[in-house]
Amino acid sequence: MAASQSKLITMTEAVERLVPNGSSVAIGLALEGNIPFAAGHEIIRQRRRDLTLIGPISDMLFDQLISAGCVAEVIAAWVGNVSAGLAHGLRRAVEKGIPRSLSTRDHSNFSMSLALKAAALGAPFIPTRSLLGSDLPHTNPDLIEITNPLNEHGEPLLLVRALRPDVAVVHVQRADETGNAHLWGTLGITEDASLAARQVILVAEEIVRREVILSDPNRIFIPAFKVSAVVHEPGGAHPSPVQGYYNRHHAFYHDYHAATRSHDGFEQWAQEWVYSLPNRTAYLEHLAGDTWQSLQKKHPALAASIDYGY
Repeated sequence: MAASQSKLITMTEAVERLVPNGSSVAIGLALEGNIPFAAGHEIIRQRRRDLTLIGPISDMLFDQLISAGCVAEVIAAWVGNVSAGLAHGLRRAVEKGIPRSLSTRDHSNFSMSLALKAAALGAPFIPTRSLLGSDLPHTNPDLIEITNPLNEHGEPLLLVRALRPDVAVVHVQRADETGNAHLWGTLGITEDASLAARQVILVAEEIVRREVILSDPNRIFIPAFKVSAVVHEPGGAHPSPVQGYYNRHHAFYHDYHAATRSHDGFEQWAQEWVYSLPNRTAYLEHLAGDTWQSLQKKHPALAASIDYGY
């Protein structure tokens, strides 16, 4: 698809086309913000199976996908519910095989970023000394300890094997229809994962003219030709925050934590918040009272203007 062509499609179409069964999916890449929950919920509704999830500190979207039976393997530094603690679904899957068995491959946040950076560079691995002396190289075959061939004392070195996701799903503040996008705030490993992935789905709060994006080129984190689909999905990261748009919905995380202590509890939660709601508009309308309005930004904090004149 030419870079000048519109790539704007619905979330349903994006998941149908770009997230088949058996895919490796990098998602939730900006740590606690910009988590593409709307995309995850559509993956659950379409009952995708045998996925490999890739992420750094991976919040409760991983837990939801695991509890829905979508996931066969997790490659991550941590999976949980950041403000509440444990990921009940992950624990049930690993310890009891409920709703299905799950394999895990542990990274640190740093080694995860190196694995994706290697793939983004087209390199087979990146060497590091981080994690030497830990147990991770003994449990993760993608962390390979060798003797440093450039060191006369034979000191050890760790090779972090490249990790190339089939698709990265990234929630951004704004994008144009061709795949140029602005992302700001905490970026985490979004850039490396997007450049490493074979395909990228951009989920945007706003769709704007190309000129708006090009007016600030330093905020464009990947080239448009890497993007396979653009989805306009306001509120698509709730309950996580999106810098400059809405705040984190803390109570939602704690309510999910309490509701999903059992698998039956998760099924009831998913029926209410995923299966019975056909799209994000219905999801936001389902939030109680003025909840969604109360999460909107209240105190604008503008960056200083930038002059690209010549």
